[in-house]
Amino acid sequence: MPTQDPRTRNLIRYGGSFMPGLVARAAGAYVEMDDGRRVLDFTSGQMSGILGHSHPAVVECISRQSESLIHLFSGMLSKPVVELAEKLAGLLPDSLSKVLLLTTGAESNEAALRLAKMYTGGFEILAFDAGWHGMTGAAAATTFSASRKGYGPGMPGVMALPTPNPYRRPEGAGDDYELQMLDTWFSVLDRQSVGAFAAVIVEPILSSGGMIELPPGYLKKLKSKCEERGMLLIADEAQTGMGRTGKMFAFEHHNVVPDVLTLSKTLGAGLPLAATITRPAIEQRCHERGFLFYTTHVSDPLPAAVGTTVIDVILRDRLADHAFQMGSYFLQGLREVQKRHECIGDIRGRGLMLGVELVADRESKRPIPEFGAAVSRRS
Repeated sequence: MPTQDPRTRNLIRYGGSFMPGLVARAAGAYVEMDDGRRVLDFTSGQMSGILGHSHPAVVECISRQSESLIHLFSGMLSKPVVELAEKLAGLLPDSLSKVLLLTTGAESNEAALRLAKMYTGGFEILAFDAGWHGMTGAAAATTFSASRKGYGPGMPGVMALPTPNPYRRPEGAGDDYELQMLDTWFSVLDRQSVGAFAAVIVEPILSSGGMIELPPGYLKKLKSKCEERGMLLIADEAQTGMGRTGKMFAFEHHNVVPDVLTLSKTLGAGLPLAATITRPAIEQRCHERGFLFYTTHVSDPLPAAVGTTVIDVILRDRLADHAFQMGSYFLQGLREVQKRHECIGDIRGRGLMLGVELVADRESKRPIPEFGAAVSRRS
């Protein structure tokens, strides 16, 4: 039998393998291992570290807030919660002004899906076949980029929508191929439906699915498809929100406003904080029908205070503009590297949310996952 890693003697292993060593501390873009090595954190703290590790403003906020309010009974409100809700509403179009503060991205998507079902009266959900929306019940049922085997039946009513990937277009397909195919796919989905559509949930840039940005015009047409069927459009901006793509929210690149917006990861800059944001009319109808999402850490004051601090730093330091400028510089550098290496098939993304697809060669575009894994290990 293989030798057991002493670090995991008492841990449940929850996916993949752990990196060697133990992390002792982290600051900025680096983590420091217990042997003193400093490692550049390309994971960005599970894609959450929008301000880097242990940003001074966040550390100060945690220290200050922990002296007064950390956690409350879920039926109580506090000033940090009200302030963060107001701050988020002020950043968004007027149609998105009702906020529910939670802890994780999966939880915010669970709440969004429950709102959609209660508002529409339907239960059928569409999600991209390369999407990732979380590991809890309904969120896991809409997650297709991870293994779904071994857990029994998922939530009923979920249907996969093929992910629009311009790099993988059939040979000879035009620039509008994905928009044309959206009509085809919806005709197929309409035939599968029992007449109870509730929502489509999408990431504006599919991160785990391969850093795939939705093509121009796609999100707008998808919103139109939703409106035709009385469905809601849910934008999951766990990773794209809070300035990473060069705008505060990625849906702004598409000139479309979703019916429900979910935020997490970047909103807390490393702390467990998430938000589900929707239209007043949706919140009103759901409230009248008895909407319930009563959790232990809903509206907790400490993470809410951190969320306000995160937004203040992003606005003060113009980090969305910085992401746009540095992203352009980074993209130019990646394209120079691409010219020298046949294995770099595609470079895509927005702002500082960029990805590289490695292939056997550019003509065949054949994936080589083992090579990609080796590059990641070397990095």
